[in-house]
Amino acid sequence: MSKFATAERVSRDASDNYVFQRSLLAYHAAAERIHGDVLEIGTGTGYGIEIVAPHAECFLTLDKCEPKGDLPELPNVEVRQALVPPIDLPSNCFDFVISFQVIEHIKKDVELVREVYRILKPGGQFIVSTPNAQMSLTRNPWHIREYNPDQFQNLLSHVFPSVETLGVFGNDRVMEYYEKNRKSVERIAQFDIFNLEQHLPRWMLRLPYDLLNRLNRRKLLRDNTELTSSISMDDYRIAPVADNCFDLFYIAGK
Repeated sequence: MSKFATAERVSRDASDNYVFQRSLLAYHAAAERIHGDVLEIGTGTGYGIEIVAPHAECFLTLDKCEPKGDLPELPNVEVRQALVPPIDLPSNCFDFVISFQVIEHIKKDVELVREVYRILKPGGQFIVSTPNAQMSLTRNPWHIREYNPDQFQNLLSHVFPSVETLGVFGNDRVMEYYEKNRKSVERIAQFDIFNLEQHLPRWMLRLPYDLLNRLNRRKLLRDNTELTSSISMDDYRIAPVADNCFDLFYIAGK
């Protein structure tokens, strides 16, 4: 039997394509905005490095896990293993900080935002994405919390003087997949007659969540191969935030 990877590390597996293409858009949107010295918090498997690094003078990436696999070897890139917050870096040293699908995992989210503000240069920007809680289909036990648009704006505005509120949206093809996924999740959830999903500790739910999520994605791929495989980054767009966006994509300015 093949190994079931955690759903929290987006992969290039065909069953992850729906999520992977959305993740690519965040990196490309950031690459259009960044320059100078850039820090990424939460490198993951490193697939965003090749997209962002060519637009930065120096690109430092941090992740709690030691990088695995072949990362691109670029002269302006440094990869470090580190837990945050705090961020063990000097104040006022980065033009941009980027972080995608990470802050929902951070217990001390206010401290993280304060630390990002501290290490940014005056005029610097924090480009950050996180799932929109209003579009989540089930409780994700890997997430400490999820935010709705107002909650996330309030978190950033507590520290940053300006926040541009954008969201990641999908076209009809993406929404077709989303609806099939929603119905599939509902079929699985009907067996949880005691609503354990909402009441058990997060650590107890992680293994069954990963297993069921992986099985569900592979079934969706098997039953809807053309739809799942055909979704590309161009099927997503970034626009002013609304309740039906998949991710919150905010830009906070120092």
